[in-house]
Amino acid sequence: MAKVDMSVNLNASAEQVWNVIRGFDALPRWHPAVARSEETREGAKTRRKLTLHGGGEIVEELERHDDGKRSYSYTILHSPLPVAGYRSELSVRDEKPGHCTVRWSSTFEPTGSETDATAAIRGVYQAGFESLKKMFGG
Repeated sequence: MAKVDMSVNLNASAEQVWNVIRGFDALPRWHPAVARSEETREGAKTRRKLTLHGGGEIVEELERHDDGKRSYSYTILHSPLPVAGYRSELSVRDEKPGHCTVRWSSTFEPTGSETDATAAIRGVYQAGFESLKKMFGG
């Protein structure tokens, strides 16, 4: 099993950042690779279909959402990424007044080279973090 665990420090409160990223379908607002997100509910299950700029889709399922802890976790059901059994958590925590840390972590099985799979996931996270730094400073 491979793991990726990355974080970024931002010049904003955890509440300010969480208000932008908290929605399971909020990725188009802050991640440059995501053109559109469509959220659906099937019984107790919440899923999102992400349409990527340049083509491609990712289907993910929400596992847990906790506004109190400012975190949510999800799994990938279908994706062009070279991973299987992907499970991830995104969270925001206060560091000091006016500053917070966003953490994005995952575990998965590479479907090819572990180096390539890890690099792909790190690239996804880094692109999101760079966008957040442009929005909030960091």
